[in-house]
Amino acid sequence: MDPSSPESEPSVATAKEVILSVSSLSKTYPSVGRGPLPVLEEFNLDVVKGEVLAIVGESGSGKSTLLQILGGLDRPDAGKVHMGELDVFDQSDEQLSNFRNRMVGFVFQFHHLLPEFSAVENVMMPALVQGQRPSKASVRATELLGQVGLVDRAEHRPGELSGGEKQRVAIARALMNEPGLVLADEPTGNLDEKTADMLHDEVIRLSRELGQTFVIVTHNMRFAALADRVLVLEHGRLRTQV
Repeated sequence: MDPSSPESEPSVATAKEVILSVSSLSKTYPSVGRGPLPVLEEFNLDVVKGEVLAIVGESGSGKSTLLQILGGLDRPDAGKVHMGELDVFDQSDEQLSNFRNRMVGFVFQFHHLLPEFSAVENVMMPALVQGQRPSKASVRATELLGQVGLVDRAEHRPGELSGGEKQRVAIARALMNEPGLVLADEPTGNLDEKTADMLHDEVIRLSRELGQTFVIVTHNMRFAALADRVLVLEHGRLRTQV
């Protein structure tokens, strides 16, 4: 079998609960003087509930584009993405916005915390966007800060937190609405080695304790080694790391 064919691309045992299913996904971008540039070519992927999946690959291989599509931030040119029974891209832009708020948590390399708000207020934001009462959201946000070891920093603003603390607040924020899936794009890429290693352990612990599904793009092979599966994005397609 051709190792680059869609049939050879990674899947998981059907006996496990698949939370995210991708089929025949393709994405191209225009390029000056060269015509369309294929970033992602037809591939299939199943993500199992509760697993930590790491995706690695060279810079420019399409890893961030893939996460944006999986999270409904960008639309593919072809192919399907299903979250459970929901066809993600069979929705209007407004419905996609609601989908992202309810069902997906995002963690980026840069924390994107709002500087004028405290840690607990930043964590509350996804619930407030959903229309939840601040009093109820505050209780959940405080619990999550406790989960990441920052309950004593709840009233501190981002400018008063270290880089690792800011990223832990960002992880708590991603978990606020109890999403089915958390997508993390180089979440420790801006941290020193020691702090990054601590955050890697934190993500694995949260996945195990909460049954939370993570799909993580990373260049950090120590982080990837902690995941349940490691996939390599290469020439627009995924393959299992050997």
